[in-house]
Amino acid sequence: MEYFLQQFINGLTLGSVYALIAIGYTMVYGIIGMINFAHGELYMIGAFVAVITLVGLSGGGVLGAPLAIFAAFLCAVAVTAAYGYVAERLAYRPLRNSSRIAPLISAIGVSVLLQNYVRLAQGPRAKPLPPLIHGQYTLMERADGFTVTLSNIQIAIFVVAAVLMIGLTLLIHKTPLGRAQRACEQDIKMAALLGIPVGRIISLTFVLGAALAAVAGVMVALYYGVVDFFIGFLAGMKAFTAAVLGGIGSLPGAMLGGILLGLIEAFWSGYVGAEYKDVAAFLILILVLLVRPQGLLGRPVADKI
Repeated sequence: MEYFLQQFINGLTLGSVYALIAIGYTMVYGIIGMINFAHGELYMIGAFVAVITLVGLSGGGVLGAPLAIFAAFLCAVAVTAAYGYVAERLAYRPLRNSSRIAPLISAIGVSVLLQNYVRLAQGPRAKPLPPLIHGQYTLMERADGFTVTLSNIQIAIFVVAAVLMIGLTLLIHKTPLGRAQRACEQDIKMAALLGIPVGRIISLTFVLGAALAAVAGVMVALYYGVVDFFIGFLAGMKAFTAAVLGGIGSLPGAMLGGILLGLIEAFWSGYVGAEYKDVAAFLILILVLLVRPQGLLGRPVADKI
């Protein structure tokens, strides 16, 4: 029981990060029907900006740890959102009315470009980050000495992810921007005819998704204490898997898919073996899609006549 609870906590931590990244995938796909395969690299850029900011401010003694972490969030969100906006304007918008394969190839190209750009700018070696959030709580203790712990950084990840998910849900359902996004999702041409600035809404969607990816990058940097230029590829693929698992285009589906994927990886690593946890995640995805192709919370797509 104690080991199960510890793996459950670890899975929720990882799943919260996957969910934040997966939301960016599903938002972009929901509006323009395109998979932004450079989204994982935006998460990686957010992590690097956080490490640079934290080392410069906290390590240099300029600010204390709480203010340095707050500044890291602000810098990572601002820089990553700018990258997302520029990528949409230069790589995706010109191809919006072309064949479906062209934006896909462009997205892969942007992913490779950003990955190698960071490798050249920051070097191929991993960048360490000293622990800034300390402390943990013992929840249970077994007779053999095994303890179930919940650290402050895990609590911070849970709280930040929950607040952002609730806030995003309210934004989508209660604000003019959210109504415009939902209108574009239903029928982008009709939305344009009704006076909705479709180009601006799509750009804001890219910016919003990039900002969420940046937050995930900051939290991962604080949690693991190390980043490298390749972390975006695997995390992006996992988040894409989570979005498809939950139902691509569904915001609750992206959240559910991310949490489930994190739990699957944690339990597989704990009870079977960490070396095959990636295989387990994709195997579960295949099994779900065989039974429910639209994902767990996705809706079947009806052909328009």
